[in-house]
Amino acid sequence: MATEDLTRARSTFKVLGVRVDAVQIPDVVAQMGQWIKEQKNSHFIAVTGMHGIMEAQHDPALKNILNAADLVVSDGMPLVWLGRWHGYAMRRRVYGPELMEAFCRETGPRHRHFLYGGAPDVAERLAKVLRERFATHIVGTFSPPFGSLTREKAQEIKSLIRASAPDVLWVGLSTPKQECFMFDFQESLRVPVMIGVGAAFDFHTGRVKQAPSWMRERGLEWSFRLYQEPRRLWRRYLFFGPQFVWNVLLELLGWKKF
Repeated sequence: MATEDLTRARSTFKVLGVRVDAVQIPDVVAQMGQWIKEQKNSHFIAVTGMHGIMEAQHDPALKNILNAADLVVSDGMPLVWLGRWHGYAMRRRVYGPELMEAFCRETGPRHRHFLYGGAPDVAERLAKVLRERFATHIVGTFSPPFGSLTREKAQEIKSLIRASAPDVLWVGLSTPKQECFMFDFQESLRVPVMIGVGAAFDFHTGRVKQAPSWMRERGLEWSFRLYQEPRRLWRRYLFFGPQFVWNVLLELLGWKKF
């Protein structure tokens, strides 16, 4: 699988109307490398989990964006479990921070990277971390202002990224902001690979502590993150979580189609 174009020969399954690709981190790293080598089109990868799937149930535009992505990978263990239920050998999740680390470790200084997202100075701090750990070639960083982008600011960002000519644009925003950003800017930026990795910027810079690996691999990361940031994340896990379980149960039993 890793040597083929996953957009032409891939295994997928649906979760509440959202296509998910049954791939693992090595597959995604290989596909990113192929897209960069080809330099033909702009591609974007949605790294999503239960939260993204449920946001899409309340926002049809987001569901369309996710289904338009070149790859939609399983950032959460619930999607891995569902992939296994559909018969795919999905051993682990495609965890955004781990995917970023794996790609940078394997490619070193080979490609040009731009870091977009994070709180003020976080992207710059991440650039320093990646350069020191993997000799990653960072060609630019930008931490966007909070809230919607004005037309002038959007044009400034486009000009900055285009002038930097990255091979990979890492987008560290929350869902659904990062997916909307990649979809809206895909054609104008023409970056070979855009990938939304959420909290990876905060995790790799130490701004936010990661859950222990045993929790991440057993679907318990949500409890650790909720404990850390209850005000910001309570709705994601305590409201969307039960909804997700209920809707998936209805879908698996054939009682409702999404």
